[in-house]
Amino acid sequence: MSASVSAGPRRRLVFICESGTDVRLVTGLKQRFELTLLLRPAFGPRTINWKDEGPEPVRIVEGPAGRVAFAAFAGAWLVRHRAEVEAVLAQNAGVASLAANACRGLTRVPTFMLICSPNIAYFHCRYERGELGLPAYLAGRTLLEAARAGNALLGHRYLVLSDYLGGQVSYGIREKVRVVPLYGVDTSRFQPVSPEEKRRLRVKLGLPEEGFLIFFSSRVAPEKDTESLLDACALLRASGRSFWMLNLSGGHQRLKQLAVERGLGDRTLTRDAVDPVHALPAYYQASDVCAQVSLEEGLGFSPLEALACEVPVVATAVGGLRETIRDGETGLSVPVRAPRALADALARVMDEPERFLALARQGRRMVRERFEASRCFDGFAALVEEELASRR
Repeated sequence: MSASVSAGPRRRLVFICESGTDVRLVTGLKQRFELTLLLRPAFGPRTINWKDEGPEPVRIVEGPAGRVAFAAFAGAWLVRHRAEVEAVLAQNAGVASLAANACRGLTRVPTFMLICSPNIAYFHCRYERGELGLPAYLAGRTLLEAARAGNALLGHRYLVLSDYLGGQVSYGIREKVRVVPLYGVDTSRFQPVSPEEKRRLRVKLGLPEEGFLIFFSSRVAPEKDTESLLDACALLRASGRSFWMLNLSGGHQRLKQLAVERGLGDRTLTRDAVDPVHALPAYYQASDVCAQVSLEEGLGFSPLEALACEVPVVATAVGGLRETIRDGETGLSVPVRAPRALADALARVMDEPERFLALARQGRRMVRERFEASRCFDGFAALVEEELASRR
């Protein structure tokens, strides 16, 4: 990741992760701060590969596994260590964020909430798919709603990835909300390649050397509409189109099963997720289109990474995707749960590659202007300095 790091003192930042996080987010933070992570055990150091970015190691402190117990632990830790903490970043508006905000009166430490996803909407997707029974859903939603309301009341600063997320969390208190799309996109890694290099990458990655390659880069999760994408691919195949569909994720076995059920097993390539910093860019560069098919989406970094590589994007018009994938400007936007419209959009990219390459080039300019990783992290560091200066 490219870095723009101040020559001044590195502030002491505590990052509270109630659930999973991304190595790119932690890497950008550790390049600019003396970083401590408070983590639930399920998301501890065994599951995060820091690679070699950043000048200093990350201090990792594990708390209890339960959400409420972890929130109590995080609050107590902040109070106990308040003299050595200069700023707090809590991921999402959950109970751990609520604890950090509730303790702010005692710690006197600037506390920011980073909202990466519409967690209540995602939770509802789990219920719609039958992963939760009604009692568990109602209990969980009540807790999430209470945490959201409490954070809106007690919270000092929201950092959101998109305007859509700002409206989801603020309860009308918009002056608390700043759009800072951490972790952004490192366009020095995610960059376009020549047709010759694209062919070389396909050989290197063990992908088909010929044929149109659709990259579904998202994980298979309740909020993703994997079924509509596969239904669209089935329509394409029925119309005589030839293509490959690729997915890299922890849930790729489920996707493969769904593909086989639709007669697409021989056209679907599935693999485990790869390192998002060092390995992922090559898969975008080897692809012909990125499909982001979601039921809910906070922002959607996958389309931005694709556009940075000048790969055309087809995405559903939902959540933060409506702010970045503007139909006919930076890609093609289709309705939610509309396989026919999705198939038609993919067919257009197949038929008019030069036209949609031009849109992707416009998209790369947009990504560099609004989502460049170094600018996003520098923006957050500036906010921390602004808060600290206002308290002197």
